[in-house]
Amino acid sequence: MAIENGEWIMRGMDPEDPACIQNWEELIGWVDEVGFLPLFKNEADGFSVEENTSDLYWWSGNEERDPWEWRQLIARSGRVAYGKFFAGRAGFISRAWFPHFANWRRDGYDFDSRWEDERASIRQKRIMDCFSTRDEWFSFALKQQAGFGRGGEKNFEGTVTDLQMSGYLLIRDFRQRINKKGFPYGWPISVYTTPESLWGYEHISSAYSIAPAESRELIYEQVRKNFPEAAQEELDGVLGWTR
Repeated sequence: MAIENGEWIMRGMDPEDPACIQNWEELIGWVDEVGFLPLFKNEADGFSVEENTSDLYWWSGNEERDPWEWRQLIARSGRVAYGKFFAGRAGFISRAWFPHFANWRRDGYDFDSRWEDERASIRQKRIMDCFSTRDEWFSFALKQQAGFGRGGEKNFEGTVTDLQMSGYLLIRDFRQRINKKGFPYGWPISVYTTPESLWGYEHISSAYSIAPAESRELIYEQVRKNFPEAAQEELDGVLGWTR
């Protein structure tokens, strides 16, 4: 996605191209195959949902054809992970590959251990503590509960993004708020959870037995295998992570 002459330009496929992904179930299947897939075009050509879907239906509101709507359906399904995992930008990670992502990005630390070793910020701690009492949080409720906002902590969005980049949080769903009469209203809002709540601690920690650097290399090898034309510096721009 780019801005040219003041207009948003999508870099998609002809919908008649046999390689064009046609629905959200097909997209899940491809994420399961490749392991990692950013939502929008990035430094590495072809390494995105945008470039492998039709550019005709984005933001149309048609759940059957619109990849922007698909991300909600896919997050809700729980079959792959959705969140800001790629240089602070959104995308998908398969269930099979998420343990290696978590092992690399967490550098072998569960969050409590990271906090005890003084490697986490108080802002991150305030947010993660909320998940000890509830598995899922609307973004606005999490912000309030963790003490962000007027007169409190700053940079909620940046802190939540950092926790997703670190493999501690993901977006589980998009839901509307509920009014006092019990009716939904407004735009769907992000709902956050931990990977452990989605898939269980045993699965998420299953790569902890190897060095984080080895998980990192396995991830790069997986992406290079599926996107062989991507140069190292391009992949670093998408996958690279410096805490």
